[in-house]
Amino acid sequence: MGIRPEVSPFVIASIILGIIVGGICVFCGMTTRSSSLTGGIVAVVMTAYMLYFFRDPDRQAPADESLIVAGADGTIARITEVKENKFLKTDCVRISIFLSLFSVHVNRAPVPGTVKFLGYYPGKRYFTFQEKSSEFNQHSSILIEGTRTRCLVNQIVGPVARRVVYWLSVGQELSKGDRIGMMKFGSRLDMCFPKADIDVVTKEGEHVEAGETIVAKLRKGGKQ
Repeated sequence: MGIRPEVSPFVIASIILGIIVGGICVFCGMTTRSSSLTGGIVAVVMTAYMLYFFRDPDRQAPADESLIVAGADGTIARITEVKENKFLKTDCVRISIFLSLFSVHVNRAPVPGTVKFLGYYPGKRYFTFQEKSSEFNQHSSILIEGTRTRCLVNQIVGPVARRVVYWLSVGQELSKGDRIGMMKFGSRLDMCFPKADIDVVTKEGEHVEAGETIVAKLRKGGKQ
C-alpha cells in the first residue's frame, strides 16, 4: 500500500506538536523524562494517523464498460434526483458519499472519459450531512465526458476540512478508476449523472470503495 507524498508537511507538524506538548509539560512542572515521553507519544500517534490518513491503496476497476464505480471511499449518504443546470443541464441523479476521518481520501474517476472542466468555488462550510452543503459549501468541480455518459464530480469541503485538490488538466483522458484527486480532511463527494443514462444499483447506507465498488450501470442506448 502506497502513501501520498503530500503527507510530509503533516508529519513535520505532528513532530512539532509533540515538541510543543513536551515543552508545555515541563512548564507545568512535570519531570523532563515524563514530559519527553508525553511529547513523544503525541508525536508518534499523530504521525501514525497522518500516514494512515494519506494511504493510497491500489484498486482494480471492473472491466465491464457499463459499470460505474464509486469516486470515493465511505458511506452512501444520499441518492437524490436533481436538476443540474450548470454543467450537465438535464435531470440528474446525484450520489453523495460521506467520508469519515478513517476513510481512504484519494478520489478516483467513476467513469472513463475526457476531463472537460475543472474549477474551485469558495463558499460556506456547512456540515456535509446537510443538503444545502452540496450547493453552498466550498468545493471543486470535475466534469468528465465519456462516450456513453457524463459525470460531474464535486469534492466538497466540510466544516473542519483543510482543502480538496485534483491532479488533473482539462483535456486529460481518464480510465475508470484512475486517481483524480484527494480530500485533505474533506468529508463529502458528490457524483452527478444524467438520469436517463444510468440505473443506480447502490443504496443509502452502503459502504463503498473508490474505483472498485459498483454504484450504477449504464442503460442501453445512446448518450444524452
